[in-house]
Order: sequence, then C-alpha cells, then structure tokens
Amino acid sequence: MPANLTQQYLKAEAEYRRATTIDEELACLQVMFKEIPKHKGTDHLQADLKTKIAKLKKDAIAEKSGKKSGCGLRIPRQGAGTAILMGGPNAGKSQLICSLTRATPEVAPYPFTTHAPAPAMMPFEDVTVQLIDTPPVTKDFMDPHLIGLVRSADLVLLMVDLGSDDGVEQCQELLDRLNDSKTRLAAQSYLDENDMGLSYTRTFVVPNKIDLPEATGRLELFHELCPLDFTEYPISAVAGIGLETLREAIYRSFDMIRVYSKLPTAKEPDRDRPFTVPRGSQLIDLAGQVHKDFIKGLKFARVWGEAVHDGTVVKGDYELRDKDVVELHM
Repeated sequence: MPANLTQQYLKAEAEYRRATTIDEELACLQVMFKEIPKHKGTDHLQADLKTKIAKLKKDAIAEKSGKKSGCGLRIPRQGAGTAILMGGPNAGKSQLICSLTRATPEVAPYPFTTHAPAPAMMPFEDVTVQLIDTPPVTKDFMDPHLIGLVRSADLVLLMVDLGSDDGVEQCQELLDRLNDSKTRLAAQSYLDENDMGLSYTRTFVVPNKIDLPEATGRLELFHELCPLDFTEYPISAVAGIGLETLREAIYRSFDMIRVYSKLPTAKEPDRDRPFTVPRGSQLIDLAGQVHKDFIKGLKFARVWGEAVHDGTVVKGDYELRDKDVVELHM
C-alpha cells in the first residue's frame, strides 16, 4: 500500500534531514508523525518515527544534563545551503576549499592533512554557501562524524583524484564504506519510505586535476568501473578550470531564492545580506526566519518584485519570488 505522504510531511522530512540540533530533529519528527497518514501501509514508518522520537527525547535530556548523548559532531548551518566534500587521500578537497572560499586550510601533497571536518563559506553573487572539508575516506578509515554530516548536508561533492592511478579505486572504496552504512549517495536526497533510517543525499561527482596529461584516460576508466547516475563537474582546483561552473551549480542545487528586507522608514532595501528561503516559501516563512515572534505578530507586508506592482500589500500566504523586496508590518 502506498504511503501517500502529505506535502506537510515531506517538508518536515526535508527539514529533518537538514537539522543540526537535537531540538530541531525532534520538532521535525513530531510534525512528521502528526502528518503521516495512519493506515497499514505506514505502520512500519510510524513505528520508526516513534522509536526515533523516544531516542531523541532521551538524548535531549542527556544533553541538557551535560552528559554525552552520542549524537556526534554538529556544525551549525550557515548560508544558503551546505555542501560537504568527500574523497580519498589527495583528491584535492582542501585545495578546492581554498579556491572557492577565503579559508586557508593546510594543503599538502600527502594524505590526511585534514584531520577533522571544518566549515568554510563560499561566496556566490550576494549570498554565501557553507562548504565542509573532511578527512579522506579509505578502506580502513572513515571519520566517525562523517555519516551524520552527510545525512544533514544538502549536497555532497564526491571528489575523484585524476592525478593518480589509485584515484578510481579510492573512490570505489569510499562508496563501499557508505554502502555498508545507512547513509548513501544518490542523484537526489530522500529518506527511504520503508526504512526511514536509510538516508540518501544528493551528490555531484567532481573529478579533480582534469588538466593533467593522463586525466582523460583515468576519467574514462572511472566511468567504466564506477558508473554513477550523478551530475558530473570535472575541474582543476589548482588551475581554476571549471570552478565557476561548479560554484553556480552548487548554489542552484539548493533551489533557494533571495529576499531583500526593507524597513518601513527606509527608502532602499538592504541588498547586502538577503534572506534565503526554499523556492515555494510563503511570506509567513520569511517572517519566522526574521524573528519567531513575527509569525504571530505579522499583519501584512508590502512587496516589490517581478510578480507584483511596486508596494503591493500581501498577507502571510503570499508566495515569495527570487529577489523580492519585502517590507514587514507588525
């Protein structure tokens, strides 16, 4: 029997995957349990939800009492979305971070220069995107925090080292490690309806060092031995080849829109720091992002944008468009 999950459930599920605190995860799971259709086709999923809610409640109590809850490393989300870099030794993750952001991680021609996951902010036009560098994955080692970070990320950048004959094998070892877990890479992000513990995260393949003489042959071998149905962006992090295409693809993958705020007393909006919300969001969603008290206190807003006349008065159910200017009235 199909689950027939509601849009409210699917929205809460997407927020659950991106949650970075116990309280956020618990709130999302409770909405999912409330919204899930109650019939035989969802019995197993309902049981999974109850189990996870009970566990998170215990974890929340343990966290507030100062005890370790076993929840692993949590990196607060920033920017328009989060992309996590994964790859084998010397795949070029840290170099890519250097090339796309203002961060300065250690970069060296030997493995394991990155010892722990580390965030950095990538600019794109007038917004920023969070990139997370991670230690390399090998047949014998995977950072214990990596699984949780992959599950909560919006996107994985799977880097393949085209500068070494070992690059293809190292990538396959990484995929094997993840396939042995309940966190997998996929063309799109979703939770398995039959087992909500099984999570898939959207992935781009990023073959690196495409400028080297033997890179083309190694890329063909990669396609033959690791046929993946993922979007691919060949680059050279050192030479700068393909970086701007990748930068834009990362941002576009989040399907976010920018909204500029304007004070009622100001003539011009603040265009330096736009709010970013998922496409399809309503005015009330933006109000909650500005301040949680605005959800109840919002009376109306004036909007300037392509879909409305300048200064049009709208209510909370107005669907926001990219680059709208919004003036909230409480």
